[in-house]
Amino acid sequence: MDNVSLLSLSYQIAAYRSMDVIANNIANVSTPGYKRESVKFEEVLQQVKPTEDQKGQQSLSFVKDAGVLRDLSGGRLETTGSTFDLAINGDGYFVVQTPGGERYTRNGHFTLNADGIIVTGSGDPLLGDGGPITIAPDDGDISFGVDGTISGKQGQLGKVRLVDFANPRDLAKEGDSLYSTTQTANPAEHAVLAQGMLESSNVQPVIEIARMIEVMRAYEATSSLEKASADMKRQAIQKLGTVQ
Repeated sequence: MDNVSLLSLSYQIAAYRSMDVIANNIANVSTPGYKRESVKFEEVLQQVKPTEDQKGQQSLSFVKDAGVLRDLSGGRLETTGSTFDLAINGDGYFVVQTPGGERYTRNGHFTLNADGIIVTGSGDPLLGDGGPITIAPDDGDISFGVDGTISGKQGQLGKVRLVDFANPRDLAKEGDSLYSTTQTANPAEHAVLAQGMLESSNVQPVIEIARMIEVMRAYEATSSLEKASADMKRQAIQKLGTVQ
């Protein structure tokens, strides 16, 4: 494979990767607490020998996928009026108990299961300072304070555990709006809890569609470059074939 084909392939792979991330952003535009992602690329230079009409070492510029960046800016808070819909205003994460251990999320869409435990849409319990939070039938109307304190007819019932991390960008996605990490979870001292609200995704569809168009144009330009190179080779071969 010649240099032009190698360069084109690296740029086409980068475009494919970008399109995949953009499509995932658009698919999650309605997912509460979802954080927009973008691909980070690095330029890799490779030294090659000069051709007959070139002087000195020549460089080829390849594209390398260096990972995905997560935009941690907060989404818009939308009112739902549901008692167990919670939104975090500021930095912080809810803690939920999964079969794989504690996981973290910004998706505050919770409900009560048949046992009166506050759970996620997948049935994972929301954790308070003392473990899973249980609401009894005679607790009456439930209210959540801005600090996570849960109150009912019988008084204080518990407190939602809100945590933060030294490097939140290092949290690993696990699907279903959950993150995992080996970092120590610290109390989210500046997080403010809002009841009856959900944090919307911070994805802006118009921007994502514009980025998608840019990637498609870049892909087409790269394809045109490779086609032009192939046409030049074909013409050269045809001319050589006519030489007596």
